[in-house]
Amino acid sequence: MVAATIRRAAAKKLRANTTPHERTLWRALKELPIEGTHFRRQAPIGRYAVDFFCPAKRLIIELDGGYHNEDATAERDSERQAWLEQEGYRVVRFWNSEITADLNAVLERIYVEVHGALDAEALPLKHHRRR
Repeated sequence: MVAATIRRAAAKKLRANTTPHERTLWRALKELPIEGTHFRRQAPIGRYAVDFFCPAKRLIIELDGGYHNEDATAERDSERQAWLEQEGYRVVRFWNSEITADLNAVLERIYVEVHGALDAEALPLKHHRRR
């Protein structure tokens, strides 16, 4: 219980300190005009806080900056991704530069991950977001 409270507090702090690339993608995900794509940002899953999470599809979106090329960071990312996938989540990673260079291509890839194909019909939401 205490650990969960600490993880939620850490996730809240991360939401308050997002990177410009995370803010750009978050605005785009919130405005995505398709049903079935409710995302949460800096969501705690296990001992991790993931950048973006679509609970209905168990889909995690991670944004990586240049420091993710460093050996220690890359190793931690690999261990983290292996754990998340073992728990049944799908993890899709994008470089920050992809958000800047071609946000539409990133959104298309996310759409395909959620719905299976670009021409797939979006299914209606089974629940609505509480405000």
